[in-house]
Amino acid sequence: MYIWHTITPFVEVLIITVIFNYLLSFLWNTKSMDLLLGFFAFFFIFAASSWLRLPVLHKIMLVLGNVAIIAVLIIFQPELRVALAKFSVKGRRFREITEFDKFLDYLANSAYRLAEKKIGALIAIENEDSLDEYAQKAVLLNADFSSELLESIFATSTPLHDGAVIIRDRTILAAAVILPLAEDSSQLAKSMGTRHRAGLGLSHMTDALVIVISEETGKVSIARDGIITKGIKIDRFKGIIRSIFNPPTRIKLQPKFNIKEWLKQ
Repeated sequence: MYIWHTITPFVEVLIITVIFNYLLSFLWNTKSMDLLLGFFAFFFIFAASSWLRLPVLHKIMLVLGNVAIIAVLIIFQPELRVALAKFSVKGRRFREITEFDKFLDYLANSAYRLAEKKIGALIAIENEDSLDEYAQKAVLLNADFSSELLESIFATSTPLHDGAVIIRDRTILAAAVILPLAEDSSQLAKSMGTRHRAGLGLSHMTDALVIVISEETGKVSIARDGIITKGIKIDRFKGIIRSIFNPPTRIKLQPKFNIKEWLKQ
């Protein structure tokens, strides 16, 4: 028993090291299976620390347990939202909104991956005004949207990377689209070139939302209604697009009770 008490600190240090190593690798590569295995490992270590009477490890596990639920809800919010959507009984509108959220996540991730690699891109999302005038003069695709397709279009080794992409209702309508240049470029900094002028120009002429990714700075900008907003972070990026293209849920109000109409019956 004396020997066990002597080596207890070393055993605890070893176990704690393994835990932190797993947590770091887990956060960098989040997968559903990892989450499940992580829960099993957490409960096993918690029970073992109590059974083997490891006070320091047991205390740490209690502290981690208090914040684990909140941490999981925050880190795995997209996965949990998709999982909950599968059990939904709300009907078609709810499924449409869920599909839009998935599309928005893919679009945002693709845009910021291109920005991180400093690959220039120009993406026009059609709103009420038709963009057929510009699509007909470009390469028509009519392909279902995917992150892989969008990123491959703007790869510098492909013939379609020069120009804009038009997206209509989660469909990539056309690529290599030539957009009109803005006549008034007073909003644009010296580091912004033709790509930004084209995005601003289309926003002057239509109600489309245009995403511009700079290959010089790696920053993402959004042009809409003749105004360009520069250096947008991913959370704001999603918020702007969702506020424009995600239809609000309509609440059907019950008609007020009218005593005169009731008496007529």
